[in-house]
Amino acid sequence: MKTALLISTYNWPEALNLVLKSVLNQSVFPDEILIADDGSSKKTRELIEDFRNLSLLNVKHVWQEDKGFRKSKILNKAITATKVDYIIEVDGDCILHKDFIKDHKRLALPGHFLFGSRVNIQQFYLIELFKKSKINFNFFSKGIKKRARAIRIPFLANLFKGNDQLSKKLRGCNLSFFRSDFIKVNGYNEDFEGWGKEDSELAIRLLNSGCLGKRIKYSGIVFHIWHKEKPRNKLKENENLQKLIATQKSTFCDNGIYKNKYN
Repeated sequence: MKTALLISTYNWPEALNLVLKSVLNQSVFPDEILIADDGSSKKTRELIEDFRNLSLLNVKHVWQEDKGFRKSKILNKAITATKVDYIIEVDGDCILHKDFIKDHKRLALPGHFLFGSRVNIQQFYLIELFKKSKINFNFFSKGIKKRARAIRIPFLANLFKGNDQLSKKLRGCNLSFFRSDFIKVNGYNEDFEGWGKEDSELAIRLLNSGCLGKRIKYSGIVFHIWHKEKPRNKLKENENLQKLIATQKSTFCDNGIYKNKYN
């Protein structure tokens, strides 16, 4: 099964640098790395070029013009750039546990999408984090909270079963799915602009289509770097759109990955 690691980013190369360093530290590498860039400046592009030259991994940098928060659109655009079987999605501010890719691949199951936990790296620790370029964390590490989520016990992850209900634990920063299932529901809904709900709305359509959502606790761990909250001026509109999709039990969105032809 071929996999792609999908990383979304926007104008925070210092954080993305740590994420990419954690990719190089993986016990199992993805077949491709897709960087979905929602309009970052030259500094991010230079970082990605340096990483591509250093790593010799198959890295695809997919960029779109900065016209505000359009994460759904750039994720769709990035996924059209690959033909792999399985997508593992993270945000560009989430450092990967060394077995992150290994865990998602090991637990991948037909008819399911997976979602994992995130450990929070606290604000006070950011100076030291970036100064030391720290990418290795565990339960005892300084500067984290929700530290129980940093415990990796692979056999316990096997005890969790798929569910046909949307979990409040689901986050797009730690999510994986078969590309064929994603295409079947027409990908991310590009009607979502501004922060919020694009990931859970996708999950609702996947659930409506017959997929089950499986939480992978004790495996598939990421460490989220603290940052100020993004503007939430579109959140209410996005919540209403998600409610409509849920009420209608939709399995397909009109303004999705097939809406435009990305080249």
